[in-house]
Amino acid sequence: MNQLSKSDVYANAGVDITAGYKAVELMKKHISKTLTSGVCSDVGGFGGLFELDLEGITKPVLVSGTDGVGTKLKIAFLMDKNDTVGIDCVAMCVNDIICCGAKPLFFLDYIACGKNYPEKIADIVSGICEGCIQSGAALIGGETAEMPGFYPVDEYDLAGFCTGVVDKNKIIDNSKIAEDDVIIALASSGVHSNGFSLVRKVFDVENSDIKTPIEELGGKSIGETLLTPTKIYVKSILALLDKVFVKAISHITGGGFYENIPRSIPDGYCAQINRSEVKVLPIFDLIAEKGKISERDMFNTFNMGVGMSVVVSKNDADKAVEILRAQGEDAYIIGKIIKSDTDEKIQII
Repeated sequence: MNQLSKSDVYANAGVDITAGYKAVELMKKHISKTLTSGVCSDVGGFGGLFELDLEGITKPVLVSGTDGVGTKLKIAFLMDKNDTVGIDCVAMCVNDIICCGAKPLFFLDYIACGKNYPEKIADIVSGICEGCIQSGAALIGGETAEMPGFYPVDEYDLAGFCTGVVDKNKIIDNSKIAEDDVIIALASSGVHSNGFSLVRKVFDVENSDIKTPIEELGGKSIGETLLTPTKIYVKSILALLDKVFVKAISHITGGGFYENIPRSIPDGYCAQINRSEVKVLPIFDLIAEKGKISERDMFNTFNMGVGMSVVVSKNDADKAVEILRAQGEDAYIIGKIIKSDTDEKIQII
């Protein structure tokens, strides 16, 4: 810890520099667990350095993604639990870049807060590190900004940025999709990190009891269920890509099925989803019932129990499901690709 850098004037304005130093010291033990062979820098520098290992890659293409946790953070504040939202932050980024086949290399975070409580910041970063471990990425940098008067003293915002690499010849670009290809679902762990403005309104979380266990959620509370971290699919998808030709991948985030699956479907084709096959999680039934939300709107807002979808040839479908299940995924077929002469790229029947 830097013993020389201290400003009473700055502290009187609400910014405690020494708290920042303490937070860094507390988070180092978590960060060290994420380090991979490519990391060339230590915590505290002005930039994170990473050496690319290009063995087996003929034409390397860097792929980047950035995202935040959104208003799910409000649930973390209410539950006073800050060690899982970092997983969400990493997940939202790495699950995006894996859709084109990119292997995550490193991650950087940005935490803005009203007041720097070192132990709380270290808790947040512990979740980020867990997300990095799950995705095989190294946490090589970050920033904690104490912003009194801009954020309430007990609140913070969290965002992140990741970079991965893929061989140009292996980029998943949906160009090989054909009629009768099969759509495979990978189950989500819950609401993940999208749609929380609606969720918070439905449950009126700021004015309701979200800590009492309820039967519909298997004995968990609403707050506990909503804080379930976003599932990270990176290692499962990489294992699949190693053995099966994957034609398209969709990360089901905000906008649900209707926005995200069409993003991976080329013109002239449509994803036909069998509604009866979708394993909807109990939390979504509760949201729909409590909020009186139509099924169309539910599928257009939430992942509904499907965090990611994968398109493969009909001949590869059984093998793909077997590989994904061997990786611990609840993987199952939910539909197929059909030809379409309209702009409609998804049907839920």
